[in-house]
Amino acid sequence: MLVDDHEVVRLGMKSLLQRRADFDVVAEAATADEAVQKAVAQKPDIVLMDIRLAGGSGIDACERITSALPQTRVVMLTSYADDELLFSAIRAGAVGYVLKQIGSNELIHAIESAARGEATLDPSLTQRVFNEVRRAIQTEESAAFAELTQQEMQVLALIVEGKTNREIASALYLSEGTVRNYVSSVLSKLDVSNRAEAAAFAVQHHLQDYL
Repeated sequence: MLVDDHEVVRLGMKSLLQRRADFDVVAEAATADEAVQKAVAQKPDIVLMDIRLAGGSGIDACERITSALPQTRVVMLTSYADDELLFSAIRAGAVGYVLKQIGSNELIHAIESAARGEATLDPSLTQRVFNEVRRAIQTEESAAFAELTQQEMQVLALIVEGKTNREIASALYLSEGTVRNYVSSVLSKLDVSNRAEAAAFAVQHHLQDYL
């Protein structure tokens, strides 16, 4: 199904796709509501969806279609290399996000990839996705230690090294009693049961990057 509020664009895409014997354009729509209604009626395998539609959002239509028809795969087709729109489309369930500037062969490839259940992203946007994923991971990791004080993080780092309370006390110029209190606090804040679990948690979330 083709969804675009410009008839000329729909005609152009339809002409391109109908050259292929294995493609069949079963419906066209110009608005978000029309897209949802026709998708529910026709149950297309693939929806090529413009991200900006008159009277509505292609992202909203995508979310409604993928919710109602989990087997239907939506490829967003847009003129805008916009980070916010890209991630909104992914959250809405789109399996592809390609720019209208791509060539006909690339568009065919995007449709075929979606039909196989593969995600397709315009090459010019790939680095943005990786950067965003990295930022999200870093935010999650730093949040993992948000409740720990700097002293508790130092204690945790020494736990990772396998130090005993006595060795930690010596390294940080603290009493063993104080270290025991710190260790107990660290375990509680990380919601783990023992030193081994605390050490594994610290390694998993890259504690050394935050010391």
